[in-house]
Amino acid sequence: MNWTDTLDIAIALDEAHPDVDPQWVRFTDLHGWVCALAEFDDDPEGSTEKILEAIQMAWIDERD
Repeated sequence: MNWTDTLDIAIALDEAHPDVDPQWVRFTDLHGWVCALAEFDDDPEGSTEKILEAIQMAWIDERD
C-alpha cells in the first residue's frame, strides 16, 4: 500500500483498530498507525496533512 491508497488503508486501520473512533484520531497517531501496517510499503515521509485527512475521512466513511 502507498499513501494514495486511502480506502485500502482505511479498511486496514478499521481492522487493526476496531475500538478507535477515527473522528478523534490525531494525525500524529494516524501517521504512525499507517506506517505500522504490514501491507504499507511507502516512504514514511511521503505523507501530507491532506493525505492524512483523506485517510481519516475514508476511515470514517468505512465505519459508517
